[in-house]
Amino acid sequence: MKKTLITISGPTAVGKTKFSIELAQLLNCEIISCDSRQFYKEMSIGTGVPSSIELSTVRHHCIQHKSILDRYTINDFEIESNEILNNKFKTNDFMIMVGGSGLYMDASINGIDKFPEIDLGVRNKLNKQYEVNGIEFLQNKLKELDLKYYEKIDIYNSRRIIRALEVCISSKKPYSSFLNKTKLNRPYKVFPIAINIERKDLYKLINNRVDQMLISGLLNEVKLLKKYKSLTALQTVGYKELFDYLNSTKSLETYIEEIKKNTRRYAKRQITWLNKKNDILWIDRSYNVKSIVSTYFDLK
Repeated sequence: MKKTLITISGPTAVGKTKFSIELAQLLNCEIISCDSRQFYKEMSIGTGVPSSIELSTVRHHCIQHKSILDRYTINDFEIESNEILNNKFKTNDFMIMVGGSGLYMDASINGIDKFPEIDLGVRNKLNKQYEVNGIEFLQNKLKELDLKYYEKIDIYNSRRIIRALEVCISSKKPYSSFLNKTKLNRPYKVFPIAINIERKDLYKLINNRVDQMLISGLLNEVKLLKKYKSLTALQTVGYKELFDYLNSTKSLETYIEEIKKNTRRYAKRQITWLNKKNDILWIDRSYNVKSIVSTYFDLK
């Protein structure tokens, strides 16, 4: 039997970190994060990085191991995560990958799709349009050219939108038509799990989480990062809105509500992404982790 990579998905704030740690303790294994914003050491509060106690309980990989000044792509993650897996599977039967960045998780498991050559003039034009017209202009253009991809990505990630648009424009085909073409035969099997929760309860968790981030000092974290706000890593819900607040005369409460609204929208897109997959074991947030282990994983 192949070694087993257990992937843990679900919308933001649903409790993926807690479940992954409980599961890792029972399976005596380690965890790889595939949250594309938790990679960066300068971003702690607004990305929901596990606490120091949680990180000390089980060994984690790919958390705050890069700087926002580093260039770290989805291809880099695919290579790094599989180097970790290949090394750990020499002595472990199980590994866990957890996070809400579905594209990164898919890339690690299935490899990177091949895309056509890009006209650099298109890329430069899109970057200029972003500078002049803002991200909403790019969002609307992607919605027009590739609705399928628009509906499943983080539409506040300007780098990802520009990447998709430059492929759409250069190839005259939707970006999504190039996805999921490459399937690699990894030397491990994958057991996907996702955590489910009623939508109204999820939204309460999201609102409470945002409030807690503000109490923990998110605004101060954003102020320290203000001079880097144009970097790709910081085009993220929670940071983007507070950067706007620092240059606005509107109240802080207005922007806090905007963070909550955009986070709820992001969670909805995560759920839509997961619902399109057929092989996921959905578990309720009131799970019994010991029961899950005894039912699905042979520890003999």
